[in-house]
Amino acid sequence: MFDRKPLTRRAMLPRLAGLALVPLSLRLGRARGAELLSPEDPQAKALQYTEDAQRATAATAGSRCATCALYQGPEGSTQGPCQIFPGKEVKAAGWCASWQPQI
Repeated sequence: MFDRKPLTRRAMLPRLAGLALVPLSLRLGRARGAELLSPEDPQAKALQYTEDAQRATAATAGSRCATCALYQGPEGSTQGPCQIFPGKEVKAAGWCASWQPQI
């Protein structure tokens, strides 16, 4: 009924190579689209965001974006995405009122 040719290794390799590039392209696209959060942003102001946790009067010792459970940047990075500010990156040394300790 169906006239399909068997899939050969030669035909399969380009397909697998294309699939392997999908996660990489998604990651690169997300990194390029994110802009650095400005402390002047209305949401940042509402949450008392500052780029330097040492200057935040409400911050406790050791609380900064890099040590927050909501921060999604890689360890050792200077900035990264935050769940509170979708589509924007925050400074790892920053702080906001939504800070939560990592578990």
